[in-house]
Amino acid sequence: MKHTWRWFGPDDPISLSDVRQAGSTGVVTALHHLPNGCVWPLSEIMERKAIIEAAGLEWTVAESIPIHEDIKTHAHGWETLADAWAESAINLAEAGIKTICYNFMPVLDWTRTSLRHELPDGALCLRYDALSVVVFDLLILQRPGAASDYDEKTQESARARLSEMNADQVEELTNTIIAGLPGAEESYSLDSFSERLAAYKDITAEVLRENLASFLSRVIPKIAHTGVRLAIHPDDPPYSLFGLPRVVSTAQDLRDIATMVDSPVNGFTLCSGSLGVRADNDVPAILQEQADRVHFLHLRNTTLEADGASFHEDAHLEGDTDMVRLVDIILDIEAKRGEQLPFRPDHGHAMLSDLRSDFKPGYPAIGRLRGMAEIRGVERALRFKRGD
Repeated sequence: MKHTWRWFGPDDPISLSDVRQAGSTGVVTALHHLPNGCVWPLSEIMERKAIIEAAGLEWTVAESIPIHEDIKTHAHGWETLADAWAESAINLAEAGIKTICYNFMPVLDWTRTSLRHELPDGALCLRYDALSVVVFDLLILQRPGAASDYDEKTQESARARLSEMNADQVEELTNTIIAGLPGAEESYSLDSFSERLAAYKDITAEVLRENLASFLSRVIPKIAHTGVRLAIHPDDPPYSLFGLPRVVSTAQDLRDIATMVDSPVNGFTLCSGSLGVRADNDVPAILQEQADRVHFLHLRNTTLEADGASFHEDAHLEGDTDMVRLVDIILDIEAKRGEQLPFRPDHGHAMLSDLRSDFKPGYPAIGRLRGMAEIRGVERALRFKRGD
């Protein structure tokens, strides 16, 4: 396994020296300062690559070249935006960066309701509370048609929850959902969020799936000669929010995507945390089924809570996904394919000095260091058992 670490560029409070000390040999990053929809110039890619290599590391994966919302909705001019996306991928390949993670989530990249949920041991984690989403959707945003998505009991619970919240708590929940989490390329006000949701009024899951197929059919022939491999990230969380469709949430979704363009370029990021919060997703089985198309791994763990919809980020070796089993399958895949797969320890609890430091939500230093160390230990033990 290639041990990598997500780094958000020169303004990341966690330095490349820290990344190297954590045991990583590779970096996962993107040109976050460039606006969504533009071509990533080769010169800027090479400049970022030089910074990473000067620190003794490799730029292993680009995460992500964002997909413009007009591509997802097939708005006028989407083809030009798709072509610009392909040109960025070609430039990355010319610089030697040939694994590209991306997602096709409408409007919001990923969603949580709390960025500092306190665990019994005092560490902080990310949490998704399903009722808080209802509060925001139904009572704060007041999305047209939202009432039809929730039964009366749920609506009553949401009204009771809102009545217990003060203005600061309402603002915090709103900002957590729409202000843009790390890696997201969009940030919204309530009004602009409503406008963006309205653009999806007539877009069903079937239509969004067709739009993804059109994007892949246009882009992959342009980039296939470069050796680039695309790795679509699952929806996070993997179910509909705010009336928006989702098309990368289940094992069947991945099967459907694999058949859109029958090419090794058309692959997946296996995010154990995203897929793992659906009780009907068997993450190890999904990894085995898509073994030839998984090009990148986000290894993290989540625990689904009693209501069956809320969840929180757990320690990497805890939670609902058997991480030891997952790493064992990864080693089987690597042996079969004759190559190492890049993984990064995704998210992590804020603990120890993290609690007194600046970090991007979900991306603390010590929490990810713990995850990296635990997964590397599992890998080493399994290799010893195999006689590697």
